[in-house]
Formats: sequence, C-alpha cells, structure tokens
Amino acid sequence: MSTTPAPHATPAAPAADATAARTYTVRTLGCQMNVHDSEHMAGMLEEAGYVRAAAADEAASRADVVVINTCAVRENAASKLYGNLGQLAELKRERPGMQIAVGGCLAQKDRAGIVERAPWVDVVFGTHNLDALPVLLERSRHNAAAEVEIAESLQVFPSTLPTRRESVYAGWVSISVGCNNTCTFCIVPHLRGKERDRRPGQVLAEVEALVAQGAIEVTLLGQNVNSYGVEFGDRGAFAKLLRACGQIEGLERVRFTSPHPAAFTDDVIDAMAETPNVMPQLHFPLQSGSDRVLRAMRRSYRSEKFLGILDKVRERMPDAAVSTDIIVGFPGETEEDFLETLRVVEAARFTNAFTFQYSPRPGTPAADLPDQLPKEVVQERFERLVALQDRISAEQSAAQLGREVEVLVAESTGRKDAETHRVTGRARDNRLVHVELPAGAPRVTDGIDDPRLADDLDPRLPRPGDLVVTRITRTAPYHLVADRTEATDLFEVRRTRSGDAWAARERARLGLGAEEHSHGGAPAAGIPVVLGLPTVRRA
Repeated sequence: MSTTPAPHATPAAPAADATAARTYTVRTLGCQMNVHDSEHMAGMLEEAGYVRAAAADEAASRADVVVINTCAVRENAASKLYGNLGQLAELKRERPGMQIAVGGCLAQKDRAGIVERAPWVDVVFGTHNLDALPVLLERSRHNAAAEVEIAESLQVFPSTLPTRRESVYAGWVSISVGCNNTCTFCIVPHLRGKERDRRPGQVLAEVEALVAQGAIEVTLLGQNVNSYGVEFGDRGAFAKLLRACGQIEGLERVRFTSPHPAAFTDDVIDAMAETPNVMPQLHFPLQSGSDRVLRAMRRSYRSEKFLGILDKVRERMPDAAVSTDIIVGFPGETEEDFLETLRVVEAARFTNAFTFQYSPRPGTPAADLPDQLPKEVVQERFERLVALQDRISAEQSAAQLGREVEVLVAESTGRKDAETHRVTGRARDNRLVHVELPAGAPRVTDGIDDPRLADDLDPRLPRPGDLVVTRITRTAPYHLVADRTEATDLFEVRRTRSGDAWAARERARLGLGAEEHSHGGAPAAGIPVVLGLPTVRRA
C-alpha cells in the first residue's frame, strides 16, 4: 500500500456553515461492477455523515465532495476521466473546500499519475481499498495535500461495506470479485486481482436482507459468475446458488452477469430452467466467432462449443433472450476471421449485442501483438456487424408481437413517456417495454403532486416496483411497445412490496411522511442509505 502526498492539492477551506453536513455525489464510469462499487462508496460516505447532494446540485456538480469511479477497459476511459476532471477544475476554484476523489480501475492502474496530471485532485484510491475513501478525504482536508492510497490486494470484501442502494425494487449482489482468466485483451485481472468468492451463506443472507426491505429482483454479479465456488472447492456452487435463490420467499426475479462460455455447464442450464424465479435471460460473451482469434484472445472455447451451449439453453428455455459482447478488429483479424464472426452471430440469434472496436489497453498482452489493424478497416467491419445485429434484433423483437408479458416498472422512464402517457420497465427476459397507461389514468408527475404517492392510488397507475401484465402491440429492434387498443387491451397491475417501498422512500424524501423501508442506518434526506453485511443464516 502506498501513500503519496501531492504539494499542489487545493487547500481545504471552512464551509460557510460549519454545522451543515457536507454533501457528495458519485459519478460512475463503466460496468455493473462499478455501479455496485459506487453504491458502496455512497454508503460509506453517508455512514461517515455526508449527505447526497440534491438532484439539481448533482447535475451541476455543486457538491462538497465529487467522487469519480473510473473504468479502464475501453480506450476512451482516460479521456472520459480527464474530461470530467477538467470540467471540475474551474468549479473547484469557485468552491473553497470542495474535494475531488478518483477511484476504480483507472485509479488502480494510473495511481499517482492522476494527481500529476490533474493536481487539483484530492484523493486517489484503488479497487482493493474502497473502505479507505472517508479516511482519505479527512486526511486530505487536514493536510491540505492530495492522498494517494493504492492497495495491492483486496483489503475488505466490498459486500461487507455499507451500501446506499439506488433502487428499492432491484439490487446488485456480488458473489465474487476478481478473475482467474487470462484473456489477452482484458486488464481486469491485473486491476481487480485473482477471483475471491464469498461463501454461499453470506450471499443468500444479503439477498434475503434486500428482499426483506422490498426488493423483488436481484442480479448476482461477478467477473465470471459460473466459476463461482472454485476458491472453496465446489465447482457446482453456482448452480446450487441459483436453486437456493429460488427458495427465498418474495424474491420474484433473479438474474446474473457475466458467465464465461468455457466454464458454462449443464447444471447451470438445468438450474435456470427449473428455478421459476431465475429469469429466461442470459448475457453470454462471444468476443469473436473465429477460432483462430479466440485462441489469440486466450478464450478457452471455440465457436461450435459456444453455439452448442446456446442450443442446450434454448432446448430447455425456448423463449430465452440471449445478449453478448463482441470485439471487432482484434490484432491479426483477417476478413475470413471476421466472416466467421458474422456466421456465428447469424446462427446465435442474439437479442442484442454490445459491439466494440478493439483498442489496445496498455498492460495487456494484446497491446503488444503485431498486425494491429488500420482504423478504417475496423470501422468498416464494425458497421457491417452492427447492421447484421440490427436486422437480427428486429426479427427477434418482431416475434414478440401479440405476446403477453409481465413488466417490472422502472423508476427511470423512456424519453417520450410523458407525452405518450407510458411507463417503462423490463419483461422477464429483460427486454425493454414501453407500456401505455389506460385512458383516464392520471399522468405521472414528479414531486409532492405525484399521483403515485396518493393515499387513494388509482388502480390503473403502477408505481416503480409494481408489475404490469400486458400485450405487445408494436416492436422495434431494441424495445417493445404495449399500447392500449380495442383488439388487445390487456392491462393488469399487481401491487408489490417494492412499489410500497418506493412510495415510502419518495414520501420521506419529499417530507410527506416517515420512511418505513430504509436499508438500515439513518436516512439522509429520506433516501435509503445503508445495507451492511447481514447476519449469516446459511452455511
């Protein structure tokens, strides 16, 4: 562990009101693991007495502490970070006492280089010592110097830390951190270390605690979830964990991300198919359809094995939606290699694909490989792949026309929801669905006049966390629409504990009543705050 003071850090100054709690905001760059890490950062800050900045202040970065949780996977990760820091530099000059902290994968990688390039940064901390954030902020204020502390190995398992959950109806639960794979394009194992698995009892206790507080959906997180259990000697642990989640009363939806095709076994497919609350949805990273490129990537499977697993998944779950990750332009990729990727994509029939143009990441073996492809070649192939996947996604969506779906209403809305009188959510297979409300149903608004908070709640108006059963009337490649028509007017709202928890949180936030569904700890401005490690109830 290293601590590096920087002489050019901006000195802290007393706040205008020394008795007021300091405010914070956390900006997240990157994957679901980063999103969940940001929830831990927020939880620790709130436990230390900070309060989250108001929405308008967050949008304008008017907070006493701004934390940026970084990603190092993509080429533009550094430019995103320093773009953010550049915007904050002027704001910090105007706000004496403001502090800026940088954490996450890029912080783990670049270390003191961040302060050297942006000397107005106060704190830099890595992926292995999230728990140090509040202490480093106080130390930086006291010393009027930057604090850089990077641990070389995991100090505290993140799930034992206080957590400020962004959602009351759905939550992330980490089952492992780190990765034992050696993919040549990936820097994650270097930054997050070898895989460390939590005990099943700890995972299930956290899931049960979330459900007790109102959540009905949980996503199990890991860099390679289906290798879960290797550390404690049980290669069937992930399938057992899925089945155990099926026994938790009140848990209606279980998802997981991401599995590795090389370790994907039949017992996991069986557990998915036979556990009713495990959703018929799979994110299954392909990366390339060329066996030659897969070898160069050190992806220990080949295209036919990948497609064979999908055949088994669809044999057991015919309506399963499958998404993927694909890299275009890996060093040495030929036109023949790329055509193999197109062939596999056509055969796989993905619901959607996250497609990326290869970019060399310093510190990875692939960055030093010969035959790096010209940008124009990669771009042209990328466009062909996107066009193919757009067509397949449109065809896959079209097959949903007329189907009955159950939609978990989300807190975030579609861009046109207000004008089209719709709410937005996810079907069981994770497809995005825009649902038109019945004629005469109140229009959704924000603030104290929100009709979803009324004591006499209109039965036609679902809240975030409630479930709606409806029928698909229109499709697009990456979303579905359920409008009200005379021919198909199916619209059934099921109230849930999650909807109740959302309403209680919003009432407390707006000062309309006491919150009954906080995640432990003292609520800050009526918002759910902390979920620490629950009592372990299963061995």
